[in-house]
Amino acid sequence: MDVPEDDQLTFNPPASPIVEAVMQNARNQQYLGKRLNAAGTRADPDHLGDIVRHGPVLEALRAEPLDRREIEDRLDVSRATSHRLTRWLDEQGFVEKTDGRFRLTGRGEAVTDEVLRFEANVSTVHRMGPLLDAICPHHAEFAIEPMIDSTVTVAEPTVPDRPAERLISLVGESETFRGFNTTHLAPLMIGEFYQRVFDGTEAELIYPPDIAERLRETYPTRVTEAVDRGRLTLRTREKLPYGLALFDERVGLGGYDDDTGLMQVFVDTDSPMAREWAERVYASIQADSTRLDSRIEQ
Repeated sequence: MDVPEDDQLTFNPPASPIVEAVMQNARNQQYLGKRLNAAGTRADPDHLGDIVRHGPVLEALRAEPLDRREIEDRLDVSRATSHRLTRWLDEQGFVEKTDGRFRLTGRGEAVTDEVLRFEANVSTVHRMGPLLDAICPHHAEFAIEPMIDSTVTVAEPTVPDRPAERLISLVGESETFRGFNTTHLAPLMIGEFYQRVFDGTEAELIYPPDIAERLRETYPTRVTEAVDRGRLTLRTREKLPYGLALFDERVGLGGYDDDTGLMQVFVDTDSPMAREWAERVYASIQADSTRLDSRIEQ
């Protein structure tokens, strides 16, 4: 999906080398196929499949060198299977045998790390599928790796409010709360959420102008009082990529139904990498937003 230039993030605050590398990798992934073609180094799909299928024994050997009996016990495989596994790994140059034990070569360690990274990312994509289907797929500042250990809360027919309840519970545990969204972070009728935002936290919300105005119309006195007390900062931006929330200890992403505006999925984590990523994205959005007047007319 193409995106107008004015909808791209225009300000990118400095990040640590690790997060910057992750973000750069996420931006460049769409070009990997072209780079491989240009270099003439495309891997055989069957060979890639063989590497993944040997992932368990690679992971076991990544922890420590093992003899054949230990491999059989660790993986619960037969002697014939352990022979087949280690023979293939030896043929690929991934292992070497020393004093009766198989240990990974440098090549083997590197390929094992990539197999584990692939498994972690694919598993995360699978769990976060509802969110990835809902948010803007073109957003260059979104990456999978920071969300590997996230909690995924999905709306179900019998419990449609589960994602919103998760969001509310996290707000209730925080003294500070910042967020932006394409619609209301929680439905306006959920008084518990807005009571916490207005009275229980130091909050900043960034909404499209029409969404901010609807909030002001629904809670005119509460919004005015919260802003006047310095407990709430309300900002607007014409276009926003998805829903992002920053709590004291965790950060979260929300995916919303385009027709109903209801939250369909909420993904949150306390990963330090995710926190740094979220702070970076939030600062970019905030820098391109407009703060509303402290005095809200009723």
